[in-house]
Amino acid sequence: MELPKWDNKVQYLLTCIGFAVGLGNVWRFPYLCQIYGGGAFLIPYLIALVFEGLPLLYLELAIGQRLRMGSIGVWNSISPLLGGVGIASMLVSFLVGIFYNTILAWVLWYLFHSFQNPLPWSQCPLNDNLTGYNVECEKSTPVNYFWYRETLNITPDIETSGSLQWWLVICLASAWCVVYICFIKGIESVGKAVYVTATFPYLVLTIFLIRALTLPGATDGLVYLFTPDWEILKNPQVWLDASTQIFFSLSVAFGGLIAFSSYNEERNNCERDAVLVGVINSATSLYASIPIFAILGFKATTAYNSCIKGYVCTHTLCNSKASFVFLFDTNEADSFYISSFMLPHYFLASLPQSASGTGLAFIVFTEAVIEMPGSQIWAILFFVMLFSLGLSSMFGNIEGVLTPINDLKLVPKWIPKELLTAIICLVAFLTALIFTLGSGNYWVEVFNSYVGSVPLLIIAFFEITGVIYVRGMKNFSEDIYFMTGNRPNIFWKACWMVISPLMLLVVLIAYVVVQAQTTPSYPTWNPAYVSKSRVLTWRLKPYPDWVFAIIILLCVLPVISIPLVALYKLICCRIKKSSARTDLNPYCNDGFEVETREQQNQRA
Repeated sequence: MELPKWDNKVQYLLTCIGFAVGLGNVWRFPYLCQIYGGGAFLIPYLIALVFEGLPLLYLELAIGQRLRMGSIGVWNSISPLLGGVGIASMLVSFLVGIFYNTILAWVLWYLFHSFQNPLPWSQCPLNDNLTGYNVECEKSTPVNYFWYRETLNITPDIETSGSLQWWLVICLASAWCVVYICFIKGIESVGKAVYVTATFPYLVLTIFLIRALTLPGATDGLVYLFTPDWEILKNPQVWLDASTQIFFSLSVAFGGLIAFSSYNEERNNCERDAVLVGVINSATSLYASIPIFAILGFKATTAYNSCIKGYVCTHTLCNSKASFVFLFDTNEADSFYISSFMLPHYFLASLPQSASGTGLAFIVFTEAVIEMPGSQIWAILFFVMLFSLGLSSMFGNIEGVLTPINDLKLVPKWIPKELLTAIICLVAFLTALIFTLGSGNYWVEVFNSYVGSVPLLIIAFFEITGVIYVRGMKNFSEDIYFMTGNRPNIFWKACWMVISPLMLLVVLIAYVVVQAQTTPSYPTWNPAYVSKSRVLTWRLKPYPDWVFAIIILLCVLPVISIPLVALYKLICCRIKKSSARTDLNPYCNDGFEVETREQQNQRA
């Protein structure tokens, strides 16, 4: 059996880019730019990219290509004491994959409904007696109603589980079937799929960019996005969010990038690959922000104009620029006096609460699409783009699970790879059924907020210290010289030895401190709650104690393997020494023996 390899360099680069560029580039980065001073946010973001993101990306691509093993095999090869790092990466990839594909199930649901005319979220449905509109929808908006009730059928809080929503179960099964079909032959089929999944989003973004720039109010959105607020750089939270955003955006510490690079030829310029993938990823975030906020500017202008039509001019407040009294839909909205010179800026300022994550895709953007001519076409393009972005990221998550399992030889060799992939996808689907409950959206928020935060920071810290201080900077430099023909320059060495580990440590400590000082809470949708403005909106509630315990478990469980494996190896070594047995390897490999790809090939 021949060792798996990429058909060409383009396949490899597209796969890495597709894994790195995901849904966060479309909805998380624009949100951070918007709330943190527009263009000013780019300064800490670029600093984090240069000194934290690129060095970690380069390190993972280099070590995977040199050792030609998955995450568990790589860290066992460097030192058996680090074997738990690979297991931690595998667990994080699995946990992230199950909720990430749930988002793709939601995307499929919206995609199926995008073919209707009119769009189902453009108007409220009739009540059961057909005598008027649904009361819950009238209290909120058609877009909110379709998301919270028609799609999620959400419960009032996380403690009320509700039942499985059959339509979401079908969409979730469909999403996992698509992932399996694309991954059925490993990198052979993935390499073909990425030609579409990694390139189609750029085509759609370009189409949206051209259309969005012609919409009324697009300029207001772009001005609001890129107008720098230099004062906000004094806020430490800005630097913390910039560091975490670039870190998670590049998809390092998941193990997928190590696995993908292991299928490369040994002599390949991995430095150029890392810089190319990192720059394209960040450029995509910026490129996606332009059409997104141009459309949000259009939405704000439309909302402003709607407000103007129903204004009440007060003589006591009127001046050269008329003032208007109106009700606006916020958490605790009341009457606001807004001067006309503010134009749609106030409406843009109200977007941060919902302009991130699922709120941007399934509420803000879908509402904006309704006002666009040919709304069905734009809705279809948007959700196909989201599905392509998410699908290419799922390839890396699945690879981050399958490759370590093969490295550990946990599955008998007579089981074909297609069956193993099917088993992994089936287990993930059954586990993800929790997200199709009435409380499923609350659990997605829990997993999204905590599984991909502290565990990834800890894994990355052990990765960089393991390569540089266990394998050794000198040996790693020789590895890079063997692969590229050049030794790493002073910039890379300084980042690997001092700057990047220090930044990771600071970000980790700061993140834990910030989380410890705040009470974890989550937005709930309860039809019984109505704000002062008589409008149904979400409200924040603190997590109950048992959910908070699960949050801590999700943060600790993936990385607990790191100390446990190291402790096991040390105990094993002590037992061997006490038994007066000699071994060339000072550490015990029992239960954690791995093979290189060449050894697996020879055995097969």
